[in-house]
Amino acid sequence: MKNISLYIITVIVWGSTWLAIKYQLGSVDPMVSVIYRFGLAAALLMFFCYVRGMNLKFSLKDHLFMALLGIFLFSVNYWLVYMAELYLTSGLVAVLFSSIVFMNIANGSIFLGTAVEKNMLAGAAIGIIGIIIIFMPEIEAFDLTDKGVFGIIIGFISVLLASFGNITSARNTKNNIPVIQANAFGMGYGAVLLALIAVSSGKEFSFVVSIPYISSLFYLSFFGSIIAFGSYLTLIGSIGADKASYAIMVVPVVALILSSFFEGYSWNISAVIGLSLVVGGNFLALNKKKMSSV
Repeated sequence: MKNISLYIITVIVWGSTWLAIKYQLGSVDPMVSVIYRFGLAAALLMFFCYVRGMNLKFSLKDHLFMALLGIFLFSVNYWLVYMAELYLTSGLVAVLFSSIVFMNIANGSIFLGTAVEKNMLAGAAIGIIGIIIIFMPEIEAFDLTDKGVFGIIIGFISVLLASFGNITSARNTKNNIPVIQANAFGMGYGAVLLALIAVSSGKEFSFVVSIPYISSLFYLSFFGSIIAFGSYLTLIGSIGADKASYAIMVVPVVALILSSFFEGYSWNISAVIGLSLVVGGNFLALNKKKMSSV
């Protein structure tokens, strides 16, 4: 039941973060908001570790791999996602990110020697077809201009970096670096790196003192970063990066379900078929025995 709970927490929390992100967009530069998000998350995790008396002393090698985690998963890839969304619709970005399942299968095999499972490949393929069907209107409206191609390229780079982050987390877990401490340092390193990029590119570090902005920032930091990433990366350590990454494919579906309540999203037959394929691929891809383990 533990793995199932972690999976559910991941998809529900990340599926709901789009609501909070809406309140982050506006006066504050998106990159700066991401810096605030992971900087706050890192500070809260560090405080939690200190209060609980958890080990915060690690070797230089461990810090290097935690820094890699931050670079791959908590900074550069987020920056590239925001850049990609300047040229692509959110639906196309969701389709791009669904490919992380295949990247994790390949990278897990290359870097960790993880066995490639046929049911995982088949389930991932079915799920991606479902995502494509759901977002087909946005895909059909895509204009293959230079800017569109650039958006796809940086989008794929973002997904590749995220996959490397998943594999780095799996490696850290295998080498007895706890997820909580790894996330605390990784988010801190990631926030510092993004801050350096922001300063060098002339970004303004503004801040909006309002209930919507501050409350959404806290939600993204605590639930979207600490809780969801903690659950997801723990799941990676338990069932593998390939299986855990299927949660990312389910996230946009959860977001659309929530959108039907909050924004009046209307489900058509194509979307229902796509949803059925994503769910069906999910059951095929995930090993029930592993998912049910404590």
